[in-house]
Amino acid sequence: MSRTPQGQRASLDKQPHEVAAMFDGVAERYDLTNTVLSFGQDRSWRRSTRAALGLRPGERVLDVGAGTGVSTQELAQSGAYAVGADLSLGMLYAGKRARPQVPLLAGDALRLPFADASFDAVTISFALRNVNDTDAALRELARVTRPGGRLVVCEFSTPVNPAFRTVYLSYLMRSLPAVARTVSSNPEAYVYLAESIRAWPDQAALAGRVAAAGWGRVAWRNLTGGVVALHRGIRE
Repeated sequence: MSRTPQGQRASLDKQPHEVAAMFDGVAERYDLTNTVLSFGQDRSWRRSTRAALGLRPGERVLDVGAGTGVSTQELAQSGAYAVGADLSLGMLYAGKRARPQVPLLAGDALRLPFADASFDAVTISFALRNVNDTDAALRELARVTRPGGRLVVCEFSTPVNPAFRTVYLSYLMRSLPAVARTVSSNPEAYVYLAESIRAWPDQAALAGRVAAAGWGRVAWRNLTGGVVALHRGIRE
């Protein structure tokens, strides 16, 4: 793990203990920092994720990489029973304090503590790129989903407009870490987060990996011009 006087960040090989420790260090101000860095778009991305899942009252939905549970709380507005899981104990503790009514538990995306076919739907938002084996995580999500159940991956992606893409990448690598220094408890972590976004596959490449992991009818929809994409699939 890289360490500086300002904090720590994970390396791009995404070792679980490094990722967990890094998120422990940003937990207290994580939700505020995300809202500032996304210019408030994080709220609409959460609403879009909930809508894409098509949740119904009485269904069970798993939110992997839930962090402080703000996304899990959004999912519960559908009337479904929503439970969140995350690798970072620091994020979970912060979430328990802020949202004591939201079910949150410790869980590794590669070894989820649930039986086969436990959920009607699963989702992972802005966390799949932090797992060191993307394909194994997608298979593990399929394992805990019943046949016919739904997946939505909400993740940063590749803007479709070339000019906007150039501006966006400049913001990621130059402006985002600078802004993070004013609001985050661990600005160094956001250098890693910017690097991980830049290294992430584009929409079509991720769709191919989702399909290869056992999900059918895979499609995606761009949000905010492709800054974020929602990838959907059905458990075969």
